[in-house]
Amino acid sequence: MNIFGWIQLALFCGVLLALTKPIGLYLVRVLDVQGKTFLDPALKPVELFLYRFCRIDPAYEQNWKQYSLSLGVFSLIGIVFTYALLRLQAFLPLNPQHFPGLPPDLAFNTAISFATNTNWQNYGGESTMSYASQMVALTFHNFVSSAAGIAIAAALVRGISRRETQALGNFWADLIRTTLYLLLPSSLIFAVVLISQGVVQNLNPYTVSDCLEQAVSGVSPKQTIVQGPLASQEAIKMLGTNGGGYTNANSSHPFENPTPLSNFLEMLAIFLIPSGLTWYLGRIVGNQRHGWAVWTAMMMLFLCAVVFCWWAESHGNPRLAALRIDIASGNMEGKEVRFGIFNSALFATVTTDASCGAVNAMHDSFTPLGGLVPLVNILLGEVVFGGVGAGLYGMLIFVLLSVFLAGLMVGRTPEYLGKKIEAYDIKLCVLVLLALIFPILGFSAWASVATWGLAGRNNLGPHGLSEIFYAFASGAGNNGSAFAGLNGNTPWYNTTLAVAMLSGRFLMIVPILALAGNLARKKLIPASSGSFPVSGGTFTVLLVSTVLIVGALTFFPALALGPIVEHFIMTASTAAF
Repeated sequence: MNIFGWIQLALFCGVLLALTKPIGLYLVRVLDVQGKTFLDPALKPVELFLYRFCRIDPAYEQNWKQYSLSLGVFSLIGIVFTYALLRLQAFLPLNPQHFPGLPPDLAFNTAISFATNTNWQNYGGESTMSYASQMVALTFHNFVSSAAGIAIAAALVRGISRRETQALGNFWADLIRTTLYLLLPSSLIFAVVLISQGVVQNLNPYTVSDCLEQAVSGVSPKQTIVQGPLASQEAIKMLGTNGGGYTNANSSHPFENPTPLSNFLEMLAIFLIPSGLTWYLGRIVGNQRHGWAVWTAMMMLFLCAVVFCWWAESHGNPRLAALRIDIASGNMEGKEVRFGIFNSALFATVTTDASCGAVNAMHDSFTPLGGLVPLVNILLGEVVFGGVGAGLYGMLIFVLLSVFLAGLMVGRTPEYLGKKIEAYDIKLCVLVLLALIFPILGFSAWASVATWGLAGRNNLGPHGLSEIFYAFASGAGNNGSAFAGLNGNTPWYNTTLAVAMLSGRFLMIVPILALAGNLARKKLIPASSGSFPVSGGTFTVLLVSTVLIVGALTFFPALALGPIVEHFIMTASTAAF
């Protein structure tokens, strides 16, 4: 841990803070169907054409059931479309490598993965997917699944801010406006920036070159160099917190992330929209200090995680020290030399605080406590800025729980921004939490004792358990990163992970929209001396505590059997060397 890392961390946080309000202001205009943006002269005709073509009345506002049904139908159609395209890949154009269609279980897993904004990959992108599959099936979901997440967050914020109504907005209008005015132009700009840094963007066949070494037979071996539309996919992968890598090495590959500047910008892009949504929250509910309090709670959790991960990786593996191997630089296993330990720890924290899953280092090679950080980030519900939309609506569940706990402590009916929080609201919050808990613990327990689950491990003992646990946490948390020592490309893993991804996305969204509908119907009550303030230091500390207690302690037994016991095994065994 050195001064250069602290400077980079301060720079990252400072730039994020500076951009939060401008992004939030723009989101206010985008998520208002009557809002005006500077892109209206170019994009308004396209927006109106899409409304006419799809027979959408943007002025018609839906209740929570209609909003949920629209999301469900759209997602189902997207899953079927993607599954068919992946299965028929061999017969479609833009396939210069002549890749065959995907097997049924892998196509099923991949279609659900991208439709749920998870982007879990049980395949190597550069050796499995054609250009058509990358550009049409996968990139399509990178845009619309991200837009859907933002739409859900907007619906919940509207439910909080409105009173005595059932209207939460129009899902189709939110989807179109978010994609058209936010994700498409920002991705275009970011893709051009990435190209300037050296990220590849073409439709050329893969390049086959001769290597300098001579094989035993005297014939020079060949090397296949990936080509394709990497920059365009990389941009929306980060801005939409998708995370699916064009290459199997993801953002550790020099074609996806070639320079320190591209690395910094990719991390910043992951947090950019989620951070702006906290300012959007404050503006829409009419309490800007509340939005900043939520942002502060997220930042506190983020800083604790990144410093702890950085510390763990900087201290390295004491077994190497016992072997008299210099570990002055810390644990460099699985990390790119051009990024080093700090930028690897920062990237790992950012990508798992958000539901992104892009990686510039292999989490499986982190020290036990270093690997604990990304795992815990996911288990918290990825509410530390989180995915686009998903982070905000996940954190708002903890906000309501915090207000509920505060009400219990003072013996008053809990209130949140002038609305009483009743038993029905808390039941819906608990359902949201259970939607994450059951698939993670249930499938992890099953895989830990079943033949099909144990067969996928490449490691025994606590690390093998961590690989299984991380996989289902990443799936249900819609993250997509992995302890890559697990072979997940089997029929059982493809199917169970797909079910976990569906549960983590839609079993959370339905009660969240029901909660939004119930809050929108409530009357406002005047604030009194007994109302708990939802801004300031007391609220921020209570919110952070609630996230840690509810999120972390739920999974503590599994964490104790995995990375925690692995850490004690690693440190207690040094005397034997």
